Amino acid sequence: MRIDKLLANMGYGSRKEVKDLLKKGNVRCDDQVVKSPQTHVDPDKSIITVFGETVEYKEVVYLMMNKPPGYVSATEDQRDLTVVDLLEPEDAVLDPFPVGRLDKDTEGLLLITNDGKLAHQLLSPKKYVGKTYYASIDGRVTQEDIEVFQKGVILDDGYVTQPAELKILTRGEMSEIELTITEGKFHQVKRMFESVGKRVTYLKRISMGSLKLDPALQPGEYRDLTEKELDYLQNEHIKK
Repeated sequence: MRIDKLLANMGYGSRKEVKDLLKKGNVRCDDQVVKSPQTHVDPDKSIITVFGETVEYKEVVYLMMNKPPGYVSATEDQRDLTVVDLLEPEDAVLDPFPVGRLDKDTEGLLLITNDGKLAHQLLSPKKYVGKTYYASIDGRVTQEDIEVFQKGVILDDGYVTQPAELKILTRGEMSEIELTITEGKFHQVKRMFESVGKRVTYLKRISMGSLKLDPALQPGEYRDLTEKELDYLQNEHIKK
């Protein structure tokens, strides 16, 4: 790979700015100054530095974010800030996108990647990948609701959802629940509870397939997936 392309891809500037870095002798490959932008390098075998700092080359990025409320799950939006706006430049430069959508006011687990194959597998209706949510509900959630959700709920537009697993954590005028669904219809969790006469007042996604939200991540924070987390995701959903 040409060194100017590599550095531009890693966020060190435009091709013109990268050429200026090279011209001034600020770039080294295996401790040798590189000035020609056309120099070919192997980032997997060589150590490349800019101003003495090692360039960590990545082509594919897998990030776990604890999405905060107020951000939309998109790469760009005309009116609102997006989850991509929360990324550091070295991550955003790889053009990642959120896998699926969380409503603007919904918090929790969001996978952000530029791996289109994995994203497709996780979102494919044929894969039945479970997404689990914690929610606060205005209303008393009952055993009857559990049974209705197990059979599939009729939404306001007539659509019948796939069977869902509802667990009651606390029961009262305000209830706490966990709900696992295998679809991602528009406002689905909220509409499911509306169909049984109740209202979601707080919603947070806590898992997607084998991937569980890291409790150490504060809203708006994110980290790379561990090798173990990525292996589980790929083994569960890509290799099926």
